[in-house]
Amino acid sequence: MKYRLKIEVNLKPGHSDPEGETTERLLKELGYKVETVNVGKVYRVILNADSRREAEAKADEMCRRLLANPTKDNYAITVEEEE
Repeated sequence: MKYRLKIEVNLKPGHSDPEGETTERLLKELGYKVETVNVGKVYRVILNADSRREAEAKADEMCRRLLANPTKDNYAITVEEEE
């Protein structure tokens, strides 16, 4: 069965986000009344797995092994059946 994974990786609070800070500053210069900007990554993956539980476990493993740095990143996983 195919599953569609959406994996969002963001910095944990307290970690420097130079890209977010630059974007925030530039948006303010353009006249937008933003308070903060945080930059993250979104990975969209189509995965073959025998069950939703296996797809979730594989997605978590991908994050721990490659997609997220546990020292500085948080991640969230969404799993849906691919039609």
